[in-house]
Amino acid sequence: MEETPNKYITVAYELYTDMDGKMELTEKAPAEHPFQFITGLGYTLEAFEKNIIDLNEGDTFDFTLSVDEAYGDHMPEGVQKLPRNAFEINGKFDSEHIKEGAVIPMMNQEGERFNATVVEIASDGVTVDLNHPLAGKELNFKGVVVTSRVATNEELQQMLNMMTGGGCGGCGGKCGDGSCGDGGCGSCGGCN
Repeated sequence: MEETPNKYITVAYELYTDMDGKMELTEKAPAEHPFQFITGLGYTLEAFEKNIIDLNEGDTFDFTLSVDEAYGDHMPEGVQKLPRNAFEINGKFDSEHIKEGAVIPMMNQEGERFNATVVEIASDGVTVDLNHPLAGKELNFKGVVVTSRVATNEELQQMLNMMTGGGCGGCGGKCGDGSCGDGGCGSCGGCN
């Protein structure tokens, strides 16, 4: 049986989610800075990849992922109160970055990195939501395939380096400074 080669794919899309009974634009990756990924590496949602992988350059798409296909249900136990000192730098609370609604990088005891959303800041602690911000939501993707071809060995290596913390290949490490266009860095696959 022949192995399917990894494909390098870029897509321009708009993501819509249900916000209080109304579909609202949640995220956008424009054609100038498309979202890029390589198939078969587990970088994207499996159901997202399945909907895109057989499309050709120029093909449009409009599909909805169920809650289970996306980020699963919102788990109440994912909302936790942490001590304020966990958010201190040199003994001072980091009020510049720790604000209600902010998405902040965190790390567990095993060294795994993940993001959390600050829910509330109180005198006795900071409540964070460890659920993915889109947990509990169906995701409707509408867009177009910009690029679809077999990935080069260099692209595979860059993506693997990025996924293992070895750096970014697409934006030169400027993620989060606005130079990637959308700030969420859809242009390099999300280095931040």
